[in-house]
Amino acid sequence: MLTETRPSCDTDVWSEWLLHYRQADDEDYGKAVQAAVAEYADRVIAGAQLEPGMTLVDVGSGEGLIAFRAIGRIGESLNVILTDISAPMLRYAENAARERDCVDQCTFIECPADDLSSIPTASVDVVTTRSVLAYVQDKPAALREFYRILKPGGRISIAEPILQDEALYARVLRMRVEAPSAQPPDRFLELLHRWKAAQFPDTEEVCLKSSHVNYTERILFRNVVDSGFAEGHMELHINSKRAQITSWKQFIGCSPHPWAPPLSFILAEKFSAEERQLFEQVLRPSIESGEHISTDRMVYITGRKPGFDTKHAAN
Repeated sequence: MLTETRPSCDTDVWSEWLLHYRQADDEDYGKAVQAAVAEYADRVIAGAQLEPGMTLVDVGSGEGLIAFRAIGRIGESLNVILTDISAPMLRYAENAARERDCVDQCTFIECPADDLSSIPTASVDVVTTRSVLAYVQDKPAALREFYRILKPGGRISIAEPILQDEALYARVLRMRVEAPSAQPPDRFLELLHRWKAAQFPDTEEVCLKSSHVNYTERILFRNVVDSGFAEGHMELHINSKRAQITSWKQFIGCSPHPWAPPLSFILAEKFSAEERQLFEQVLRPSIESGEHISTDRMVYITGRKPGFDTKHAAN
């Protein structure tokens, strides 16, 4: 087992979100979140077509969900390299590996997704991601790195959120708020825009520069194909359902992505006491009644590096 990390602080934006703001520091809601992300991970693992004796690189491994579920499925012969830009999350994952008694199967490398220089060329069988490329500015560079480290015949299996609609909603709110009108301004609409604009870019210019909203599933798929991968397959999953959040505290305590402050922060920093009261008066009943609807958009992409098929090397 090799650990390659540099000294760092105990926390960062990634660990704060993954361990706290994603589930609003709420144990009950955290269980619902974990169940949802486990489904994402299982789809990624299914697309990876792992077999005993393979080496998997889980890029942006976070808490190690894909790595540990893959080990649980394949067993002791699977080798896993967990890479992450977050030193705190690598330490968290390493501790989790010790608790699961699989640390000897794991290598931990601190690096960004678009610089995997610590991993030799053509040395691994599978590369996976789960909500990682969304936060990489140069996605083609990351995909070229995935291609480089894969053996001929190796596979990628990735799951990435599609967040453009959230940014589009923020832009539409801005246009409505700023549009000339003979009617008195809609105060709640103004507050709604202030909330959404604090979590997603609300202008076209900023959207184009923001890695988490400046791509579609088709753009990402084209990036995969252009990087050299063959047999590409893409599935866009859009699910709309009643939100699993059941309390106002949970609702204001969570955030939709690592770069977004929780609503509680926004209310405290950008709203007056009177505005907070109006906002809560209008929105809280729908949250606590269970009528609030959430929509999830996730794209799953698989591909293969052309060449010798490592899966059948022993045949």
